[in-house]
Amino acid sequence: MKVIKFGGSSLADATHFNDVIQILQMDRQRRVVVVSAPGKRNENDEKVTDLLIDYARAHGKTQRSIGQQIIDRYQEIATAFDISAAQFKPLADQILALPTTSFRGPAFRMAAFKAHGEKLNAQLLALVLNTQGLAARYVDPHELGLIATQEPNNATILAQTYTHLAVARQELLAEDKLWVVPGFFAYTTSGHLVTFSRGGSDITGAILARGLHATEYENFTDVDSIYAANPNVVANPAPITKMSYVEMRELSYAGFSVFHDEAIIPAIEGQVPICVKNTNHPSVPGTLIVPTNQSQPKRLITGVASSKRFAALYLHRYLLNREVGFTLKLLKILFRYHISYEHMPSGIDDLTIIFDRNQIPADVLPHLLADIKETLQPDRLQWIDDYAILMVVGEGMRNQVGVIDRILHPLATHHIGVQMINQGASRISIMIGVREAQADDAVRLIYNDFFNQPVSLPLRQPAQEVTHG
Repeated sequence: MKVIKFGGSSLADATHFNDVIQILQMDRQRRVVVVSAPGKRNENDEKVTDLLIDYARAHGKTQRSIGQQIIDRYQEIATAFDISAAQFKPLADQILALPTTSFRGPAFRMAAFKAHGEKLNAQLLALVLNTQGLAARYVDPHELGLIATQEPNNATILAQTYTHLAVARQELLAEDKLWVVPGFFAYTTSGHLVTFSRGGSDITGAILARGLHATEYENFTDVDSIYAANPNVVANPAPITKMSYVEMRELSYAGFSVFHDEAIIPAIEGQVPICVKNTNHPSVPGTLIVPTNQSQPKRLITGVASSKRFAALYLHRYLLNREVGFTLKLLKILFRYHISYEHMPSGIDDLTIIFDRNQIPADVLPHLLADIKETLQPDRLQWIDDYAILMVVGEGMRNQVGVIDRILHPLATHHIGVQMINQGASRISIMIGVREAQADDAVRLIYNDFFNQPVSLPLRQPAQEVTHG
Protein backbone atom coordinates (compact mmCIF):
# COMPACT_ATOMS: atom_id res chain seq x y z
CA MET A 1 0.00 0.00 0.00
CA LYS A 2 1.31 3.44 -0.99
CA VAL A 3 0.54 6.90 0.33
CA ILE A 4 0.63 9.48 -2.43
CA LYS A 5 0.69 13.26 -2.05
CA PHE A 6 -0.10 15.89 -4.67
CA GLY A 7 1.08 19.47 -4.28
CA GLY A 8 -0.84 22.61 -5.18
CA SER A 9 0.61 22.85 -8.69
CA SER A 10 -0.59 19.28 -9.34
CA LEU A 11 -4.19 20.20 -8.41
CA ALA A 12 -4.47 23.73 -9.76
CA ASP A 13 -7.21 23.10 -12.34
CA ALA A 14 -9.31 20.46 -14.11
CA THR A 15 -6.50 19.49 -16.48
CA HIS A 16 -4.25 18.64 -13.55
CA PHE A 17 -7.11 16.80 -11.82
CA ASN A 18 -7.31 14.64 -14.93
CA ASP A 19 -3.57 13.91 -14.68
CA VAL A 20 -4.05 12.87 -11.06
CA ILE A 21 -6.86 10.48 -12.04
CA GLN A 22 -4.61 8.80 -14.62
CA ILE A 23 -1.78 8.47 -12.09
CA LEU A 24 -4.11 6.77 -9.60
CA GLN A 25 -5.34 4.40 -12.32
CA MET A 26 -1.75 3.41 -13.18
CA ASP A 27 -1.05 1.77 -9.80
CA ARG A 28 -3.71 0.24 -7.59
CA GLN A 29 -1.25 0.16 -4.67
CA ARG A 30 -1.87 3.92 -4.39
CA ARG A 31 -4.58 3.77 -1.74
CA VAL A 32 -4.25 6.98 0.30
CA VAL A 33 -4.19 10.34 -1.51
CA VAL A 34 -3.08 13.46 0.39
CA VAL A 35 -3.92 16.76 -1.30
CA SER A 36 -2.81 20.37 -1.06
CA ALA A 37 -4.97 23.41 -1.84
CA PRO A 38 -5.12 24.44 -5.52
CA GLY A 39 -2.01 26.33 -6.56
CA LYS A 40 -1.43 28.90 -9.25
CA ARG A 41 -2.79 28.21 -12.74
CA ASN A 42 -0.42 30.75 -14.27
CA GLU A 43 2.15 33.34 -13.18
CA ASN A 44 -0.49 36.01 -12.54
CA ASP A 45 -2.80 33.73 -10.57
CA GLU A 46 -3.16 33.42 -6.79
CA LYS A 47 -2.94 30.29 -4.68
CA VAL A 48 -6.20 29.41 -2.96
CA THR A 49 -4.43 29.45 0.43
CA ASP A 50 -3.44 33.08 -0.15
CA LEU A 51 -7.02 33.92 -1.13
CA LEU A 52 -8.24 32.30 2.09
CA ILE A 53 -5.83 34.40 4.16
CA ASP A 54 -7.16 37.52 2.45
CA TYR A 55 -10.70 36.23 3.03
CA ALA A 56 -10.02 35.92 6.77
CA ARG A 57 -8.68 39.48 6.99
CA ALA A 58 -11.28 41.23 4.81
CA HIS A 59 -14.68 42.62 5.76
CA GLY A 60 -17.99 43.41 4.13
CA LYS A 61 -18.19 43.66 0.35
CA THR A 62 -14.50 42.88 -0.13
CA GLN A 63 -14.81 39.69 1.91
CA ARG A 64 -17.86 38.55 -0.07
CA SER A 65 -15.99 39.19 -3.32
CA ILE A 66 -12.98 37.11 -2.22
CA GLY A 67 -15.29 34.35 -1.00
CA GLN A 68 -16.86 34.18 -4.45
CA GLN A 69 -13.40 34.01 -6.06
CA ILE A 70 -12.61 30.98 -3.93
CA ILE A 71 -15.92 29.31 -4.80
CA ASP A 72 -15.29 29.98 -8.49
CA ARG A 73 -11.92 28.21 -8.34
CA TYR A 74 -13.52 25.00 -7.12
CA GLN A 75 -16.63 25.43 -9.28
CA GLU A 76 -14.48 25.60 -12.41
CA ILE A 77 -13.04 22.16 -11.65
CA ALA A 78 -16.40 20.72 -10.61
CA THR A 79 -18.07 21.89 -13.84
CA ALA A 80 -15.38 20.23 -15.97
CA PHE A 81 -16.24 16.87 -14.39
CA ASP A 82 -20.05 17.32 -14.45
CA ILE A 83 -20.38 17.57 -10.68
CA SER A 84 -24.01 18.52 -10.06
CA ALA A 85 -25.08 21.72 -8.34
CA ALA A 86 -26.50 19.66 -5.46
CA GLN A 87 -23.18 17.84 -5.01
CA PHE A 88 -21.17 21.07 -5.11
CA LYS A 89 -23.42 23.10 -2.81
CA PRO A 90 -21.96 21.75 0.50
CA LEU A 91 -18.49 22.93 -0.59
CA ALA A 92 -19.71 26.43 -1.40
CA ASP A 93 -21.70 26.57 1.85
CA GLN A 94 -18.57 25.82 3.89
CA ILE A 95 -16.76 28.80 2.34
CA LEU A 96 -19.72 31.13 2.91
CA ALA A 97 -20.08 29.98 6.53
CA LEU A 98 -16.50 30.69 7.56
CA PRO A 99 -16.86 34.44 8.36
CA THR A 100 -19.76 33.82 10.76
CA THR A 101 -18.29 30.76 12.51
CA SER A 102 -17.05 31.16 16.09
CA PHE A 103 -13.48 30.12 16.86
CA ARG A 104 -11.37 29.85 19.98
CA GLY A 105 -9.44 33.01 19.05
CA PRO A 106 -7.99 34.95 16.09
CA ALA A 107 -5.10 32.52 15.54
CA PHE A 108 -7.42 29.51 15.49
CA ARG A 109 -9.72 31.40 13.15
CA MET A 110 -6.88 31.98 10.69
CA ALA A 111 -5.88 28.30 10.90
CA ALA A 112 -9.42 27.21 10.06
CA PHE A 113 -9.65 29.58 7.09
CA LYS A 114 -6.31 28.39 5.68
CA ALA A 115 -7.11 24.70 6.19
CA HIS A 116 -10.21 24.92 4.01
CA GLY A 117 -8.04 25.10 0.89
CA GLU A 118 -6.97 21.50 1.46
CA LYS A 119 -10.26 20.39 3.00
CA LEU A 120 -12.42 21.48 0.08
CA ASN A 121 -9.95 20.22 -2.51
CA ALA A 122 -9.96 16.76 -0.91
CA GLN A 123 -13.77 16.72 -0.83
CA LEU A 124 -13.89 17.80 -4.47
CA LEU A 125 -11.32 15.22 -5.60
CA ALA A 126 -13.28 12.45 -3.88
CA LEU A 127 -16.42 13.53 -5.77
CA VAL A 128 -14.52 13.67 -9.07
CA LEU A 129 -12.91 10.25 -8.59
CA ASN A 130 -16.30 8.65 -8.02
CA THR A 131 -17.68 10.19 -11.23
CA GLN A 132 -14.68 8.71 -13.07
CA GLY A 133 -15.27 5.18 -11.84
CA LEU A 134 -12.71 5.15 -9.00
CA ALA A 135 -14.39 4.35 -5.69
CA ALA A 136 -13.18 6.96 -3.22
CA ARG A 137 -14.21 8.76 -0.07
CA TYR A 138 -13.13 11.88 1.78
CA VAL A 139 -11.45 11.07 5.09
CA ASP A 140 -11.02 13.95 7.51
CA PRO A 141 -7.92 14.11 9.76
CA HIS A 142 -10.31 14.02 12.75
CA GLU A 143 -11.62 10.63 11.61
CA LEU A 144 -8.06 9.33 11.32
CA GLY A 145 -7.16 10.61 14.78
CA LEU A 146 -4.51 13.12 13.73
CA ILE A 147 -3.88 14.85 17.06
CA ALA A 148 -1.48 17.79 17.33
CA THR A 149 -0.20 20.39 19.77
CA GLN A 150 -2.07 23.59 20.63
CA GLU A 151 -0.11 25.99 18.34
CA PRO A 152 -2.86 26.96 15.88
CA ASN A 153 -0.60 27.80 12.92
CA ASN A 154 2.57 25.86 13.72
CA ALA A 155 1.37 22.62 15.28
CA THR A 156 3.35 19.39 15.64
CA ILE A 157 1.86 15.92 15.68
CA LEU A 158 1.47 14.03 18.96
CA ALA A 159 2.62 10.43 19.44
CA GLN A 160 -0.90 9.14 20.11
CA THR A 161 -1.70 9.83 16.44
CA TYR A 162 0.25 6.73 15.44
CA THR A 163 -1.85 4.54 17.75
CA HIS A 164 -4.96 5.87 16.01
CA LEU A 165 -3.47 5.30 12.55
CA ALA A 166 -2.63 1.68 13.38
CA VAL A 167 -6.36 1.11 13.92
CA ALA A 168 -7.25 3.08 10.76
CA ARG A 169 -4.89 0.87 8.73
CA GLN A 170 -7.03 -2.20 9.39
CA GLU A 171 -10.11 -0.32 8.18
CA LEU A 172 -8.27 0.86 5.07
CA LEU A 173 -7.13 -2.65 4.13
CA ALA A 174 -10.66 -3.98 4.59
CA GLU A 175 -12.23 -1.21 2.48
CA ASP A 176 -11.96 -1.28 -1.30
CA LYS A 177 -11.85 2.50 -1.70
CA LEU A 178 -9.31 5.23 -2.19
CA TRP A 179 -8.97 7.47 0.82
CA VAL A 180 -8.66 11.17 -0.02
CA VAL A 181 -7.17 13.08 2.91
CA PRO A 182 -6.58 16.84 3.14
CA GLY A 183 -3.04 17.79 4.07
CA PHE A 184 -1.80 20.63 6.25
CA PHE A 185 -4.06 20.32 9.31
CA ALA A 186 -4.93 18.21 12.33
CA TYR A 187 -6.88 18.67 15.58
CA THR A 188 -6.04 19.28 19.21
CA THR A 189 -7.19 16.90 21.94
CA SER A 190 -10.06 19.32 22.60
CA GLY A 191 -11.15 19.23 18.95
CA HIS A 192 -9.82 22.57 17.68
CA LEU A 193 -8.44 22.64 14.16
CA VAL A 194 -4.73 23.53 13.89
CA THR A 195 -2.40 23.74 10.91
CA PHE A 196 1.20 22.68 10.45
CA SER A 197 3.73 25.22 9.20
CA ARG A 198 3.25 26.44 5.60
CA GLY A 199 3.83 23.62 3.13
CA GLY A 200 2.57 21.19 5.75
CA SER A 201 0.76 18.86 3.33
CA ASP A 202 4.14 17.18 2.94
CA ILE A 203 4.10 16.64 6.70
CA THR A 204 0.63 15.04 6.58
CA GLY A 205 1.76 12.70 3.82
CA ALA A 206 4.80 11.57 5.77
CA ILE A 207 2.77 11.10 8.97
CA LEU A 208 0.26 8.90 7.16
CA ALA A 209 3.02 6.96 5.40
CA ARG A 210 4.58 6.14 8.76
CA GLY A 211 1.37 5.53 10.69
CA LEU A 212 -0.28 3.38 7.99
CA HIS A 213 2.97 1.44 7.39
CA ALA A 214 3.06 2.29 3.71
CA THR A 215 5.50 0.47 1.46
CA GLU A 216 6.30 3.82 -0.20
CA TYR A 217 5.42 7.50 0.10
CA GLU A 218 5.14 9.10 -3.34
CA ASN A 219 5.36 12.88 -3.38
CA PHE A 220 4.17 14.30 -6.69
CA THR A 221 5.29 17.80 -7.57
CA ASP A 222 6.24 19.76 -10.72
CA VAL A 223 9.83 18.54 -11.25
CA ASP A 224 11.09 15.27 -12.73
CA SER A 225 13.47 14.61 -9.85
CA ILE A 226 15.71 16.20 -7.26
CA TYR A 227 18.87 17.48 -8.94
CA ALA A 228 22.49 17.48 -7.84
CA ALA A 229 22.46 21.31 -7.90
CA ASN A 230 19.94 24.11 -8.29
CA PRO A 231 18.96 24.30 -12.01
CA ASN A 232 18.82 28.09 -11.63
CA VAL A 233 22.53 28.07 -10.73
CA VAL A 234 23.91 25.12 -12.73
CA ALA A 235 22.68 24.48 -16.27
CA ASN A 236 21.15 21.00 -16.71
CA PRO A 237 22.38 19.48 -13.45
CA ALA A 238 22.40 15.70 -13.10
CA PRO A 239 19.24 14.14 -11.64
CA ILE A 240 19.63 12.20 -8.41
CA THR A 241 18.14 8.74 -8.84
CA LYS A 242 18.61 7.61 -5.23
CA MET A 243 19.74 9.29 -2.04
CA SER A 244 19.63 8.66 1.69
CA TYR A 245 17.36 10.34 4.22
CA VAL A 246 20.38 12.01 5.80
CA GLU A 247 21.58 13.42 2.46
CA MET A 248 18.14 14.88 1.83
CA ARG A 249 18.03 16.55 5.23
CA GLU A 250 21.51 18.04 4.82
CA LEU A 251 20.74 19.40 1.37
CA SER A 252 17.34 20.75 2.45
CA TYR A 253 19.10 22.84 5.06
CA ALA A 254 21.02 24.65 2.33
CA GLY A 255 18.16 25.32 0.00
CA PHE A 256 16.90 22.15 -1.67
CA SER A 257 13.24 23.16 -1.62
CA VAL A 258 11.46 20.21 -3.24
CA PHE A 259 10.61 18.93 0.22
CA HIS A 260 9.29 20.85 3.18
CA ASP A 261 12.19 20.65 5.64
CA GLU A 262 10.19 18.94 8.41
CA ALA A 263 8.25 16.63 6.13
CA ILE A 264 10.84 13.91 5.86
CA ILE A 265 11.12 13.31 9.63
CA PRO A 266 8.05 11.01 10.10
CA ALA A 267 9.14 8.98 7.08
CA ILE A 268 12.64 8.62 8.54
CA GLU A 269 11.14 7.47 11.84
CA GLY A 270 9.01 4.91 9.99
CA GLN A 271 11.78 3.94 7.54
CA VAL A 272 9.36 4.48 4.64
CA PRO A 273 11.03 5.00 1.23
CA ILE A 274 10.03 8.29 -0.42
CA CYS A 275 9.79 8.84 -4.16
CA VAL A 276 9.67 12.38 -5.58
CA LYS A 277 7.93 12.35 -8.97
CA ASN A 278 6.48 14.75 -11.53
CA THR A 279 2.71 14.88 -11.99
CA ASN A 280 3.23 16.00 -15.59
CA HIS A 281 5.68 13.14 -16.36
CA PRO A 282 4.58 10.28 -14.07
CA SER A 283 6.53 7.62 -15.99
CA VAL A 284 9.86 9.31 -15.17
CA PRO A 285 11.40 7.32 -12.26
CA GLY A 286 11.99 10.41 -10.10
CA THR A 287 14.22 10.42 -7.01
CA LEU A 288 14.03 7.67 -4.41
CA ILE A 289 14.95 8.62 -0.83
CA VAL A 290 15.83 5.63 1.34
CA PRO A 291 17.55 4.58 4.59
CA THR A 292 21.35 4.87 4.51
CA ASN A 293 21.90 1.12 4.24
CA GLN A 294 19.89 1.11 1.00
CA SER A 295 21.44 4.17 -0.67
CA GLN A 296 24.43 2.53 -2.48
CA PRO A 297 26.12 5.77 -3.66
CA LYS A 298 27.50 5.78 -7.21
CA ARG A 299 29.30 9.13 -6.91
CA LEU A 300 31.62 10.67 -4.38
CA ILE A 301 29.12 13.47 -3.76
CA THR A 302 25.37 13.42 -4.27
CA GLY A 303 24.71 17.13 -4.44
CA VAL A 304 25.87 20.65 -3.66
CA ALA A 305 23.56 23.44 -2.49
CA SER A 306 23.82 26.95 -1.14
CA SER A 307 21.65 29.26 0.91
CA LYS A 308 22.05 33.02 1.22
CA ARG A 309 19.81 33.52 4.22
CA PHE A 310 22.65 33.72 6.75
CA ALA A 311 24.62 36.40 8.58
CA ALA A 312 27.54 36.14 10.98
CA LEU A 313 28.69 37.88 14.14
CA TYR A 314 32.47 37.89 14.65
CA LEU A 315 34.02 38.54 18.09
CA HIS A 316 37.73 38.81 18.87
CA ARG A 317 39.15 38.94 22.38
CA TYR A 318 42.57 37.88 23.57
CA LEU A 319 42.57 34.78 25.81
CA LEU A 320 38.90 34.22 25.10
CA ASN A 321 39.42 30.46 25.44
CA ARG A 322 40.53 30.86 29.07
CA GLU A 323 37.54 32.87 30.24
CA VAL A 324 35.05 30.61 31.95
CA GLY A 325 31.44 31.44 31.05
CA PHE A 326 32.17 33.70 28.06
CA THR A 327 29.96 31.69 25.71
CA LEU A 328 27.29 31.33 28.38
CA LYS A 329 27.04 35.12 28.73
CA LEU A 330 26.62 35.42 24.98
CA LEU A 331 23.93 32.74 24.83
CA LYS A 332 22.01 34.41 27.64
CA ILE A 333 21.87 37.62 25.57
CA LEU A 334 20.55 35.68 22.58
CA PHE A 335 17.99 34.01 24.83
CA ARG A 336 16.69 37.40 26.00
CA TYR A 337 16.14 38.40 22.36
CA HIS A 338 14.57 35.01 21.50
CA ILE A 339 17.25 34.38 18.88
CA SER A 340 18.70 30.96 18.10
CA TYR A 341 21.98 30.45 16.29
CA GLU A 342 22.94 28.01 13.53
CA HIS A 343 26.68 27.41 14.09
CA MET A 344 29.44 28.64 16.37
CA PRO A 345 32.96 27.94 15.06
CA SER A 346 35.67 29.24 17.41
CA GLY A 347 39.41 29.73 17.82
CA ILE A 348 41.76 30.62 20.66
CA ASP A 349 40.95 34.33 20.61
CA ASP A 350 37.86 34.55 18.42
CA LEU A 351 34.36 33.31 17.97
CA THR A 352 31.93 33.43 15.03
CA ILE A 353 28.21 32.93 15.42
CA ILE A 354 26.16 32.22 12.31
CA PHE A 355 22.48 33.15 12.29
CA ASP A 356 19.52 32.75 10.02
CA ARG A 357 19.23 36.40 8.98
CA ASN A 358 15.43 36.23 8.98
CA GLN A 359 15.46 35.74 12.76
CA ILE A 360 16.86 39.17 13.54
CA PRO A 361 14.73 42.19 12.53
CA ALA A 362 16.68 45.23 11.33
CA ASP A 363 15.42 47.37 14.22
CA VAL A 364 16.58 44.76 16.77
CA LEU A 365 20.11 44.29 15.45
CA PRO A 366 21.65 47.56 16.81
CA HIS A 367 20.33 46.80 20.31
CA LEU A 368 21.61 43.24 20.16
CA LEU A 369 25.10 44.36 19.12
CA ALA A 370 25.16 47.07 21.81
CA ASP A 371 24.23 44.55 24.52
CA ILE A 372 26.90 42.11 23.37
CA LYS A 373 29.52 44.86 23.27
CA GLU A 374 28.62 46.12 26.74
CA THR A 375 28.46 42.68 28.37
CA LEU A 376 31.42 40.93 26.74
CA GLN A 377 33.75 43.86 26.02
CA PRO A 378 35.27 42.29 22.88
CA ASP A 379 38.40 43.77 21.29
CA ARG A 380 36.65 43.54 17.95
CA LEU A 381 33.00 43.04 17.05
CA GLN A 382 31.73 42.76 13.46
CA TRP A 383 28.39 41.97 11.88
CA ILE A 384 28.83 40.28 8.48
CA ASP A 385 25.54 40.41 6.63
CA ASP A 386 26.54 38.96 3.25
CA TYR A 387 27.12 35.41 4.40
CA ALA A 388 26.18 32.23 2.51
CA ILE A 389 26.53 28.58 3.42
CA LEU A 390 27.31 25.78 0.98
CA MET A 391 26.56 22.15 1.73
CA VAL A 392 28.49 19.48 -0.15
CA VAL A 393 26.78 16.19 0.63
CA GLY A 394 27.34 12.56 -0.29
CA GLU A 395 27.30 9.13 1.36
CA GLY A 396 30.23 8.37 -0.95
CA MET A 397 32.45 10.79 1.03
CA ARG A 398 32.18 8.80 4.25
CA ASN A 399 35.39 6.79 3.94
CA GLN A 400 37.27 8.90 1.39
CA VAL A 401 40.44 10.86 2.11
CA GLY A 402 41.17 14.22 0.45
CA VAL A 403 37.60 15.29 -0.30
CA ILE A 404 38.01 18.64 1.45
CA ASP A 405 41.15 19.38 -0.57
CA ARG A 406 39.31 18.62 -3.78
CA ILE A 407 36.39 20.88 -2.82
CA LEU A 408 38.60 23.81 -1.81
CA HIS A 409 41.02 23.68 -4.75
CA PRO A 410 38.73 25.24 -7.42
CA LEU A 411 37.56 27.86 -4.90
CA ALA A 412 41.13 28.87 -4.10
CA THR A 413 42.00 28.96 -7.83
CA HIS A 414 39.22 31.49 -8.39
CA HIS A 415 39.98 33.51 -5.22
CA ILE A 416 36.77 32.53 -3.44
CA GLY A 417 37.64 32.88 0.23
CA VAL A 418 36.31 30.39 2.74
CA GLN A 419 34.95 32.05 5.89
CA MET A 420 34.16 28.83 7.74
CA ILE A 421 34.41 25.08 7.15
CA ASN A 422 32.90 22.26 9.14
CA GLN A 423 32.61 18.53 8.56
CA GLY A 424 30.07 16.58 10.55
CA ALA A 425 30.99 13.46 12.48
CA SER A 426 29.11 11.33 9.95
CA ARG A 427 31.59 12.53 7.30
CA ILE A 428 28.88 12.71 4.63
CA SER A 429 28.55 16.51 4.60
CA ILE A 430 30.91 19.45 4.47
CA MET A 431 29.65 22.92 5.30
CA ILE A 432 31.45 25.93 3.84
CA GLY A 433 30.84 29.61 4.56
CA VAL A 434 31.50 32.11 1.74
CA ARG A 435 30.47 35.63 0.81
CA GLU A 436 26.95 35.84 -0.54
CA ALA A 437 28.09 37.30 -3.87
CA GLN A 438 30.38 34.31 -4.47
CA ALA A 439 27.97 31.54 -3.49
CA ASP A 440 26.62 30.70 -6.95
CA ASP A 441 30.11 30.64 -8.49
CA ALA A 442 31.28 28.37 -5.70
CA VAL A 443 28.42 25.94 -6.37
CA ARG A 444 29.23 25.89 -10.09
CA LEU A 445 32.93 25.27 -9.51
CA ILE A 446 32.37 22.43 -7.03
CA TYR A 447 29.68 20.87 -9.21
CA ASN A 448 31.95 21.07 -12.25
CA ASP A 449 34.80 19.33 -10.48
CA PHE A 450 32.71 16.42 -9.24
CA PHE A 451 30.27 16.04 -12.13
CA ASN A 452 32.62 16.94 -15.00
CA GLN A 453 30.48 19.59 -16.60
CA PRO A 454 32.44 22.58 -17.92
CA VAL A 455 31.76 25.99 -16.46
CA SER A 456 33.31 29.21 -17.66
CA LEU A 457 34.29 31.50 -14.79
CA PRO A 458 36.96 34.20 -14.92
CA LEU A 459 39.82 34.05 -12.44
CA ARG A 460 38.88 36.48 -9.68
CA GLN A 461 40.96 38.97 -7.84
CA PRO A 462 40.91 38.47 -4.06
CA ALA A 463 37.60 39.80 -2.70
CA GLN A 464 37.54 42.92 -0.55
CA GLU A 465 36.15 42.28 2.92
CA VAL A 466 32.94 44.19 3.53
CA THR A 467 31.67 44.27 7.10
CA HIS A 468 29.41 46.39 9.22
CA GLY A 469 30.59 47.13 12.76
